[in-house]
Amino acid sequence: MKINIHHTALYVHDLEKAKDFFVRYLSAQANDGYHNPNTGLRTYFLTFGDGTRLEIMNRPGLEEQNPAPLRTGYIHLAFSLGSREAVDNLTRTLQADGFPVVSGPRTTGDGYYESCIAGPEGNLIELIA
Repeated sequence: MKINIHHTALYVHDLEKAKDFFVRYLSAQANDGYHNPNTGLRTYFLTFGDGTRLEIMNRPGLEEQNPAPLRTGYIHLAFSLGSREAVDNLTRTLQADGFPVVSGPRTTGDGYYESCIAGPEGNLIELIA
């Protein structure tokens, strides 16, 4: 049996802003979106170059989670950019566009060349060579 992660999902307050971030900076392709008028749920599926998918969602009544970076639960999304130069360039672009650099670019203790950005709504985005 082969098991793969089909997709991951992320709740956001500003669905359009989050969609635009992933499309603009990480070359995602967005579907036309989905809306359930009974629950108020709105979603987009974003597909990346290798077929990986991220579902971004919004609905009424979302509660804030603990924003502390050292907590349990999902912490970041990591995107492989293919080279150190791509990591450096996108990190500079995101920083110039107002997204805080949390760490890097640097080589980590486990050998990855990466940076970490606070993306839309503070969600952490790792950029890996």
